[in-house]
Amino acid sequence: MLSQNHLHVSLLYIVLLTGTKYGCGGGGCGACTVMVSKYDQLNNRVLHYTVNACLQPICTLHGAAVVTVEGIGSTKTKLHPVQERIAKAHGSQCGFCTPGMVMSMYTLLRNKPHPTMEDIREALGGNLCRCTGYRPIIDGFKTFCDVSNCCIENGTKQHNDSDVKELFHMDNVLPLDPSQDLIFPPELMKRACGSLCFQGDRLKLISPVDLTNLLELKTEYPEAPVVVGNTTIGPNMQVKGVHHPLTIYAGRVSDLHTVTWGKDGVSMGAVCTLSSLKEEMERAVREMEAERTRGYQALLQTLRCLAGKQIRNMATIGGNILSANPKYDLNSVLAALDCTLQVMSKVCDYAISHYLNGKDITVLRPDEVLLSIDIPYSKPWEFVSAFRQAQRREFAFSIVNAGMKVLFREGTNIVESLNIYYGGVGPTLVKVGRTCQKLVGRSWGEELLADACRLLEEEVELSDSAHGGKVEYRKTLTTSFFFKFYMQVLQELRERDVNVVCLFPLQLVSNAQSSQDPVGHPMMHQAAFHQATGEAQYYDDIPAVQGELFVYMVTSTRAHAKIINIDPSEALGMTGVVTFLSAGDVPGQNRRMLFNNPEELFAEEEVSCVGQIIGAVVAESREQARRAAQMVKVTYQDLLPVFFTIEEAIQHQSFFDPKRKLERGDMDKAFETVDQILEADEIYLGGQEHFYMETQGLIAVPKGENGELELFVASQHSAYTQEVVGITLGIDSNKITCHVRRLGGAFGGKVMKIASLSAITATAAVKTGRPVRCVLERGDDMLITSGRHPFLGKYKVGYNNDGTIMAADITYYSNGGCTLNESLIMEKALLHMDNGYKIPNLRGRGLVCKTYLPSYTAFRGFGGPQGLMVMESVLHEVAVKCGLPPQKVREINMYREEECYTHYKQLFSPRDMLRCWDECLDKAGYHDRLQAIQQFNTSNRWKKRGISAVPMKFGVGFSKGFFNQGAALVNIYKDGSVLVAHGGTEMGQGINTKALQIASHILKVPMSSIHIKETCTGNVPNAAPSAASFGTDAVGMAVKVFQRSLASDLIACNDLCSFPQIFEAYCQKVSLSATGFFMGPHTDMDWENSEGPAYYYFTFGACCSEVEIDCLTGDHKNLRTDIVMDVGRSLNPAIDIGQIEGGFVQGIGLYTIEELQFSLEGVLMTRGPSQYKIPALCDVPPQFNVHLLANAQNPHAIYRSKGIGEPPVFLASTIFFAIKEAVAAARRERGLGDSFPLSSPATAERIRMACEDQFTEMAPSPEKGTFKPWSINI
Repeated sequence: MLSQNHLHVSLLYIVLLTGTKYGCGGGGCGACTVMVSKYDQLNNRVLHYTVNACLQPICTLHGAAVVTVEGIGSTKTKLHPVQERIAKAHGSQCGFCTPGMVMSMYTLLRNKPHPTMEDIREALGGNLCRCTGYRPIIDGFKTFCDVSNCCIENGTKQHNDSDVKELFHMDNVLPLDPSQDLIFPPELMKRACGSLCFQGDRLKLISPVDLTNLLELKTEYPEAPVVVGNTTIGPNMQVKGVHHPLTIYAGRVSDLHTVTWGKDGVSMGAVCTLSSLKEEMERAVREMEAERTRGYQALLQTLRCLAGKQIRNMATIGGNILSANPKYDLNSVLAALDCTLQVMSKVCDYAISHYLNGKDITVLRPDEVLLSIDIPYSKPWEFVSAFRQAQRREFAFSIVNAGMKVLFREGTNIVESLNIYYGGVGPTLVKVGRTCQKLVGRSWGEELLADACRLLEEEVELSDSAHGGKVEYRKTLTTSFFFKFYMQVLQELRERDVNVVCLFPLQLVSNAQSSQDPVGHPMMHQAAFHQATGEAQYYDDIPAVQGELFVYMVTSTRAHAKIINIDPSEALGMTGVVTFLSAGDVPGQNRRMLFNNPEELFAEEEVSCVGQIIGAVVAESREQARRAAQMVKVTYQDLLPVFFTIEEAIQHQSFFDPKRKLERGDMDKAFETVDQILEADEIYLGGQEHFYMETQGLIAVPKGENGELELFVASQHSAYTQEVVGITLGIDSNKITCHVRRLGGAFGGKVMKIASLSAITATAAVKTGRPVRCVLERGDDMLITSGRHPFLGKYKVGYNNDGTIMAADITYYSNGGCTLNESLIMEKALLHMDNGYKIPNLRGRGLVCKTYLPSYTAFRGFGGPQGLMVMESVLHEVAVKCGLPPQKVREINMYREEECYTHYKQLFSPRDMLRCWDECLDKAGYHDRLQAIQQFNTSNRWKKRGISAVPMKFGVGFSKGFFNQGAALVNIYKDGSVLVAHGGTEMGQGINTKALQIASHILKVPMSSIHIKETCTGNVPNAAPSAASFGTDAVGMAVKVFQRSLASDLIACNDLCSFPQIFEAYCQKVSLSATGFFMGPHTDMDWENSEGPAYYYFTFGACCSEVEIDCLTGDHKNLRTDIVMDVGRSLNPAIDIGQIEGGFVQGIGLYTIEELQFSLEGVLMTRGPSQYKIPALCDVPPQFNVHLLANAQNPHAIYRSKGIGEPPVFLASTIFFAIKEAVAAARRERGLGDSFPLSSPATAERIRMACEDQFTEMAPSPEKGTFKPWSINI
C-alpha cells in the first residue's frame, strides 16, 4: 500500500470512491478536496477541515474520519443542499472540479452554518475551475449566507431591467439542516495509541506519539525527513520523483501543537498549521490593542494570500520555516519580527534568537527538531509591513516577498532599529544588514529614502542569469517595496503628529410558448446533480478491467537529435514491467500524413522537440510503469540547428506550408494618400496551456474476437481517434469502437493529440492481449500536448489625422512547434483580422514558424483571439498617435452599412454588432466612469486606473466545409421513453442539455423522459469534432431533422406522446427509430483570390472593462466588466451566460496571467499549477455583468440561436487594453510617451517595468549576449 502513499490513490483505485478527482498531484487545483475530521482531546471538540487528498499520506490519518463527496449526498438517496445549489445555479459545466468545490463548501458549513461572503471566498480559494468563470458557483453558494452578510454581486442580479429573469430560483431548494450531517464516529474519540509504524515495499513511515520518541527517532535516523502536512515533501515525491525510504510523521506529538500566550507574545508549536496560526493572529488582532498587534496584522496580510485553504489546513509553521524556500512568504515576515526558534535534540535544546540572519535554516543538525516559534508583540513606536508580488494575487508562490520593521525613538522620526528581509532575490532569505545598519539613527525623510534605495541596489545582488529569470523586475521590486513601506510609515507618523517632510438581463420567452417547452429557458445542466455528487463518470473513474495494465510514455530529453540507441533492458527487469513499445512494435503505420505533413507516433530516427514520444513502458501498475519509464536509456547525437523562438525561425526562414495571404484594396496607393503612417510596430502574444482539469488518457480493451477493440477515451473527435488507431494497428475502423461519456474540460486540446495517445495505448493492448490504461500526469500532459500558439504581429498602418484607418499591412507569425498539427489556426487569425472594422485597404500574411518545440494545437478560439488582438493593437496605437480616445477611433472605423463585406468578400450585417457596442457603453456607464478614472488618476500617484471597450465579430463554424455536418440517432420505445445519441462530445458546454431541450420541444415530451446516450462511433459514425462553436448547431439541427423521418401522425399530435399513442404506432408498424443528418453550410475559402464564404454566420459582442494597477509592483485588480453578447435567441440562457463568463475568465488568463516558460534547451519549465497560474476566484471582476442582446435573430442556426463557446475569450482583451491605459496614465505623469511596447500576457512584471520611474532605472536591462538568460520568450 505504501508504494502509493496518498489518500487519493486509496479513494480512486482501492475503495473506488471516484468522486474525488485527481487533477495535478501537487495540491494546486483542489479537485481532490475531501473533509478530514479529528477529535481534539485537549479541547474536547471535533475539528473539520479540508485537505488535498493527493498530498495527504493515508497512514497519517490514523484516528481520523474522511468524508468524500459521495458521503454527503447522492442522486440515489438524497442530495445535500450544497450539491443541489451548485447544480441549480449552473455552477457545474464539465463537472470535474465540482466535487472539490462541493467539499470545500460543505466543510465550511460544518464549521460555520451561516458564512459570510468572505468566508466563502476563502473556502474556495484553493479550488480552480477552468470552465465557469466562478460566478455561478458563488451564486449558488452565497444562498447559504445570512441576508445581512451577503451582498449581491457578480451577476445580472445587479440590474432591475423589466426583462430580467432569474437564472435559477430558490423555490423548493433543500434547507441546510446541520442536525442531518454525518456524526463523527464515537470509536475515534478514544485516546490515541502509542507509536505506529507502517511498512511498504519501498516506503516506511513511523508515527511517534511523544516528543521523547521523536527525538530518539531523529537520533537513529537523522536523514529521515519529518513530515506533517506533506505540502513540500509530497509534491517533490509526487511530481519530481524524489524518493525517501523512511519518513517520520510528527503530527501526533502533542508538545509540538502547543500554543502559549505570554507577556512578550505567543509561542506557536512547530506543527501548528498555517490555518491555526491565522486563527490565532485574527483573535489577537480582534481582542488586543492595535499597537501591540502590528506584526500580527502583517502576518495576517500574508496568510490571506498564502496558498489555498486546503494547503493552509495541512502545512505547518515549522515546515514552512524549515523548507527554507525563499518563495515562502512567511519567512521574511517572521524574520523581520525578530522571532525566536526553539530547537531541541536528544542531547540539548536552545533558541535561535536572531531568526535566520539571512542564512539557510537547514544549518540545524540532522538530529534536531524545531519545537516552537516565539512571535513577539509589537512595541509602541514600531511599524511592520509585509509585501509580496506573485503571478496571481492569491494561491501562488511569490516572485519576491519582503518583511520590514522599523522602530523609532519615542515621539520622533529617528530610526532606532530597522529590519528588512527579502525572499525571492537569492537562494535563501536575504537580510540587507548593511543597508539597515547605515539607516539607523537617521530621520525618516527623503534623504533616507534616496540613500536606502541606493544602498539596496548595491546590497541586493542578483545575477543576470539568476534562477527564475525576471531579474530586472525582481531588482525593481526590492526598491519598490521599500518605497511602499516608507510611504506607509510616513503616513502613520503624520497621524501621530510627528514632524515629517514628504515629497445580466435574459431574453423573454413568448407567452404563447408552452410551459412544458424547455427551449429558451435557463435549464440546469443535464448532468449537474451527478457531477455535484461525484457520480458522474469520467474515463479514469471506470473500474479496472480484469488484467488491466498501465502504460507510461518515454519522452525525448533533447530538442533536436539523432536517436543512436534505445535501451529498455533495465526497465524490463523491474518488478511488474510487462513490455516496452517503440516504433518497431507498431503493427500498422507509425507515420501518417496530416495536412500533407508527416506525423510520427513514436520517434524513429530523430527527435525534434523535448517531450516527443520515443517509446512507452507497459506495467502492472501506474507507479511501476512510471518508475520503469525513467530507467529507459536513450542515447542521442545532438543535431543542428536548434531554435525555439519566432524571431529565430524568421532568421532561419523556417516556415511550414501553406503560407496564407488575404488582401483587398490597393495598398500602395493608399499609403501614398494617407496623412500619417505607423511603421514597424508589433505586438507579441504568448501561448497558453489548456489546463483542463482532467488530463488526457483512455482505456483500451481488446475484445479477443476478430481483432475488435474498444476505447473509453477523453476525445473531442472520437471519429478521428478511431481513424488514427485503425491506421496504427492496420485494421478497419469498423472493428474499433470509441466511447466518450464526458470530458473534464477540453478547450480544443483533446482533438488531435489524444488520437496519438490512443494509438499507443491500443498498440500496447494488442501486443499484450490485455486491457491497458493511460492517464497522463499533469506535468507530462503539459509537456507532450502543448497548447495555444504564441503569435507575433507586425504591422504598417496608414491613417488620417481624424483616426480613420485607410490601410493596414499586417504579417502574422505563429510558433507552430516541430510539426504542423493544427497550426492551420493561422487561417482563422487572418479571417478575423478585420474584427468589426471596415478598413478599405487591408492585407494580411500568415506564416507558421517551424521550431524545435512540441507542436502547438487547437485552443478555444482557434487563432481568433490572436488575430483579433493584433487588429485591436493597431486601433489602440493609431488612437495614441492621433491623440484621440481609443473608443472614438474604434467607432470611426466600424462597419456601419446594413450590408457589408468582410475583407474576404463574405456578406454580413453589422447591425447587431453596433447594437451590442452601444448597449455595452450605456450599461457600463462608460463616459461617466472615464471622467471618474481621470479624476482618480490625478489624485493618485502610485495607483492608476484604466478603462477599455472593444467590439467583436466572430465567425462560427468550420471554414473547411466538410466539417459542417451533424448526425443524431433517436429511438422511441414502447413505454414512451426516448433515447438520443449524437456525434457531439459533452465537455461542459451543455451540448447534451441543449439536445434534450430540442428533442423535448420536437416530440412534446418532458425532458425527464429523454435520455442522452454516450458518444459512440458505433452509434453515430464519422462525426465531426465538437469545436468551432458549432457543436450545438450541428447536433441540434440533426436532432431536429430526424422528425422528417418519423411518421407524420406521431409528430402531428398536439398532446404529449403518451404510452397508448406510441404503442399504437408500434402496432401499426411505424418506425420508432430514425437518424437525423444535418448537412451544414458550404463554407470554403479561395485563398488565391482572397474570397469565399468562410463561416456559417457571425456572433457579435462588446465588452467594457476597468482595472487598477499598482505602479510600484505591477499588480492589477480587475474592477468591473460589462459584456453585451448577441447569441440570437438563446436555447438556454443559463448555459450561454456560463459559456460567456467562462470564456472571458479564460481570456483573462491568456491576456494577463498565464505565462509559459522554456529553458534555453527547450524544456518546458511551467509544468503544473505551482508554476503555471490560471485565473482563480480572486481574478474575477467583483462587478461582472453579462447581458444577452434582446430581440436578436439568427436565421441560419437551430431555433435562431448562435454558437457561443469560442467568441468570449477575446473579450478579455479589454482587461489588457485597460491595463495599457492605466500604464499610459502613469507614464504621462512622468513625462514619458503614451506609445510603448506591452506584450501579452500583461503580467505584473511587464506592467511594472512599463511604468518606468526612478526605481526601474536602478535595474537596467543587461545587453544581449553578456549573460545567459534563465528562460526564453518563445
